Amino acid sequence: MPVNSKLLEVMPAGYGYVVFTAVGSIFTNMWMGINVGRARKRLGVKYPAMYSETSNEFNCIQRAHQNSLEGHPSFLFLLIVGGLQYPKISAVLGHVYILGRIAFTLGYYTGEPDKRKCGGVIMHIAELLLLGCTTSFAGHQLGWFNHCCGGTTRAIKFH
Repeated sequence: MPVNSKLLEVMPAGYGYVVFTAVGSIFTNMWMGINVGRARKRLGVKYPAMYSETSNEFNCIQRAHQNSLEGHPSFLFLLIVGGLQYPKISAVLGHVYILGRIAFTLGYYTGEPDKRKCGGVIMHIAELLLLGCTTSFAGHQLGWFNHCCGGTTRAIKFH
């Protein structure tokens, strides 16, 4: 079934990059979940235990995944809404966020939680910039910035 052409008319050019970035973040979370399952089996951590009383290695792998799950809804919101005005910038920032998330995760997997910090910094800088894109979209959509931006907006206008 073809995509509704009216929907395509209101979506900004390049919004597909935003969608692919969101899909990439879901695959990243799936990869982390698979790693938790493998570690659970290898280290003998039985369900339904979220954490192990004896394996710091498992706890670090599980915590990296849990941290990602905790932040994923906010990331997706910022990516999808910010991408309505800045699709290519948001997609690039989303990829930077994902790379930071992977570095964060691999650092955590070492069993030394401090090694997650570099990836965390990268991830949170991208997240803050996405917050700026989303805030700009909201301001433009409400007409708050029209006086300083030539009275036009690059954002979608919902009627």
